[in-house]
Amino acid sequence: MSQVQLDKLDIKILQMLSDNARMAYLEIARECGVSGAAIHQRVTKLVNMGVIKGSETNIDPASIGYETCAYIGFYLKDPATLKDVVDKLSRIPEVVECHFTTGQYDIFIKLYASNNDHLLHLIHEKLQNLGLSRTETLISFQEVFKRPLPIHDYTRH
Repeated sequence: MSQVQLDKLDIKILQMLSDNARMAYLEIARECGVSGAAIHQRVTKLVNMGVIKGSETNIDPASIGYETCAYIGFYLKDPATLKDVVDKLSRIPEVVECHFTTGQYDIFIKLYASNNDHLLHLIHEKLQNLGLSRTETLISFQEVFKRPLPIHDYTRH
């Protein structure tokens, strides 16, 4: 998707929702000096344009039993199987991100497992039979920070 044209109100809405995705439209409207209906229309427009792709609730993985976070780089036996591998990965609930990358890996994923034994099970029972020549796994000890992208006001010149 290429960059879309956003005005100052769009940018302000995105900044506010980026800080707090649960912020009420009326609260955004008061801050922006417009009606709640105007905010609703703008958010709908931003969704339809693909700028806003949804909202999410961030849950601490460890609090629901996922103690191990791992990143795995895949080397495919046959690059022609890429779409099939991605389709199969999308059916493994523990896989939360999947990326096509440059560099050494054909695919790079992020997954959560309940512990290292569960991670080993996922690798041997669910990932190795996807047509991989090999994998490289990195275990994250701790997520130090995670933040939304900055929303810059490009309308100011």
